[in-house]
Amino acid sequence: MTEPQKNTPVTARDMTRRRVVVAGGAAVAAAGLGTAVATAASADGSSSAASPSASASSPSREVCYRLTSETTEGPYYIDADKIRKNITEGKEGIPMTLRLKVIDSETCKPLAQAAVDIWHCDALGLYSGYEDSSTGGGTPPTGAPPTGTPTGTPTGRPPGGGGGHQDPTDDKRYLRGTQLTDRHGFVEFTTVFPGWYRGRCVHIHTKVHVGGKLTDSGYEGGHACHTGQLFFAEEAVLASAEVAPYSTSTTPRTTLDEDGIYPGNGAEGGLLRLQYRKGKIAKGVVGSLTLGVDPDATNDGTGM
Repeated sequence: MTEPQKNTPVTARDMTRRRVVVAGGAAVAAAGLGTAVATAASADGSSSAASPSASASSPSREVCYRLTSETTEGPYYIDADKIRKNITEGKEGIPMTLRLKVIDSETCKPLAQAAVDIWHCDALGLYSGYEDSSTGGGTPPTGAPPTGTPTGTPTGRPPGGGGGHQDPTDDKRYLRGTQLTDRHGFVEFTTVFPGWYRGRCVHIHTKVHVGGKLTDSGYEGGHACHTGQLFFAEEAVLASAEVAPYSTSTTPRTTLDEDGIYPGNGAEGGLLRLQYRKGKIAKGVVGSLTLGVDPDATNDGTGM
């Protein structure tokens, strides 16, 4: 956005766009994490280390985004039928707490009672419901961890990243879940750090639904106002690749910069703020982000 000249009046809309939202309870608190590494997303999609005192002892302040970027739904979405906080179902991996805040991008006010879906692959690249068709990594004879350098540049639409929904091939539902935002717009999930699969960087899928209601079968009605993906800084991904079971993967890894779907615009594009103990990522990671959505829009991600 072009900054107004000193003699140019600033409209109420401009002030709303520049308003800063205090993340409050979704701030990346360092409780239990000790000395931590925090990666803060920048406008160009890069990340930088933040000092523990700046990031851990005070609330995180995030820009009220115009809109968080929309991305494709991908082929492995299953409707919101698992209303729960803990989605691990015993899957191995680095423990991860994911804290999201949903706000109206126009008013910057939190959206209460919005249904937030997340789903992602396990530590070896497999999606529940689609173990036969998703592309996980195997165990190499030497047990050598990935070097972090992909073997080639992906071309075309990456596997698992494009549109064209597929029907589930099994009844497993690990690493999938839905929650309703509280009156402050917050949800929190307990999961594991995702792995990777051929052609895609490490990511988590998400949807935000409004206008529906909870039933015995899950969340029904309303519409999806946002479909996006949450992304991870390379520093954290490389650290995870040294930890079992991620270290046993033989699948070539695509970096954030090489990914064909990451929009490259930092937090506004879904780049998570991550915090973990330096050198001890295996102990756990906290990821947080504010999602700016248009509740009146319909964005189901199926046409991308």
